[in-house]
Amino acid sequence: MIHFNSLFLAVETWMVAVFPALALIVGAGIAAAVTYVVLKKVSQKKSEKKLDDTSKRVDEMLANAQKECRQLKKEAEFEAKEQDLKRRNEFDQEMKEKRAEQQRMEARLNKQEDLLERKEAELMKKSEQLDAQRENLARRTEEVQKTQEQVSHQHELMVAELERISQLTKEEAKKMLTEEILDETRRDCAVNVRNLEQQAKDEADLNAKNIITLAIQRCAADHASESTVSVVPLPNDDMKARIIGREGRNIRAIENATGIELIIDDTPEVVILSGFDPVRREVARLTLERLIQDGRIHPARIEETVEKVTKELEQQIKAAGENAMFEVGIFGIHPELIKLIGRLKFRTSYGQNVYRHSIEVAQLAGLMAQELGLDVNFAKRAGLLHDIGKAVDHEQEGTHIQLGADLAKKFKENAMIVNAIMAHHGDTEPKTIEAVLIQAADAVSGARPGARRETGSNYVKRLEKLEAIASGFAGVDKSYAIQAGREVRVIVKPDQVDDAKALFLAKDIAKKIESELEYPGQIKVNVIREFRSVEYAK
Repeated sequence: MIHFNSLFLAVETWMVAVFPALALIVGAGIAAAVTYVVLKKVSQKKSEKKLDDTSKRVDEMLANAQKECRQLKKEAEFEAKEQDLKRRNEFDQEMKEKRAEQQRMEARLNKQEDLLERKEAELMKKSEQLDAQRENLARRTEEVQKTQEQVSHQHELMVAELERISQLTKEEAKKMLTEEILDETRRDCAVNVRNLEQQAKDEADLNAKNIITLAIQRCAADHASESTVSVVPLPNDDMKARIIGREGRNIRAIENATGIELIIDDTPEVVILSGFDPVRREVARLTLERLIQDGRIHPARIEETVEKVTKELEQQIKAAGENAMFEVGIFGIHPELIKLIGRLKFRTSYGQNVYRHSIEVAQLAGLMAQELGLDVNFAKRAGLLHDIGKAVDHEQEGTHIQLGADLAKKFKENAMIVNAIMAHHGDTEPKTIEAVLIQAADAVSGARPGARRETGSNYVKRLEKLEAIASGFAGVDKSYAIQAGREVRVIVKPDQVDDAKALFLAKDIAKKIESELEYPGQIKVNVIREFRSVEYAK
């Protein structure tokens, strides 16, 4: 019982504490619900008011839009009417122009129809005239045919009578006349050709002599002949033994190092150097001279001296090529070509130094080009390079012309320079006047007295072959080589060779000499025909 009362008191205490809190919570909920209901009604009133305002604004906007639409509709209808009116006016104007054009075309067609009708009438008239002329021509043709038959018959009778009188057939007489006409024509042509050639030659010789004379006067060059074999003088004959060395070791060392053969014979105080390569021969000459001056001659010293001389000579070759360029006055040549030009200093042709010859040809060609108003630099460049192939012709196969052209192509020289190199001996047709000047300058440089020389045996053989070539033609009586082989005089038999044939004989002999004989400069072929009539008075 006591326990139950305690429990009751506890429950009563809890309720006293909890009920106020519950009452407070319930009151707060009721207040919130009332507040929500009141706010909701206020919001509904505001929304209804906003809807009314919005509806009024929409009605106003619809009214304005309808008003603007009616205004735009009126403007569009007005603009459409204006466009329609404008198009109608344009259409009417176009139709007027087309009607006017059609009327003009109709007028032109009518005029053309009238013209065609007149032409048709004229053609009909001409056709009638042609028919009449055709009939007349047919009658005349028949008459001509009858006349031709009569003439042909008379011709046959005359031919038969001529054959009977001359005792020759028609074909034989025709052949005889043809031969006589051909012979007479050849003689006339030969005479005309000779006259024209003589006239052209006289004028060309006069102009060419003036130009060449001016060029030669302004170009002076040294023409001392040089030998193709180098000779080294010795201080005494005892030096020969030192050059040979013990068991020939020194001379073998020199020959192996330089590639040049040393000839030591009974000639006093002289050693001869023989070899195809002029640069190597020069290396051997300088080496031998230095060894003789130094006095120390043994294989090791020989190799050292050869190496040193080779380097110095390469520098001299390059300097010589550059000096040639400066002397001639041209620039822009490939460095390898400059070295090859310098190598020409040790190359000779018929005893003439090719280096000096190339410089002289360049100067002569440049002077002649200046007189003729041509490209001076081009002429000088081609003249300096025209014999460049001779710098390598002892090392490579081929003529110096082909080798020179290949070198020029290899080092990007102009195609016209290549043509001038190939044409300077007449092997190729020259394409420029400057190339012809190179031929002339080359001939002038090589043909000067003292410029070139050759050995006595070669000289005699060349003259004998020159006379043999001239004597090998039919009708030639005698031939003589004169002017040191620069002219051959051919005396012909007058009963076998007439004046016309003498002209062609000179050309044939000249062509054969060009193809079979090697010679410096040029050779004049002089054909002489002399007829003498002898009678004795008794």
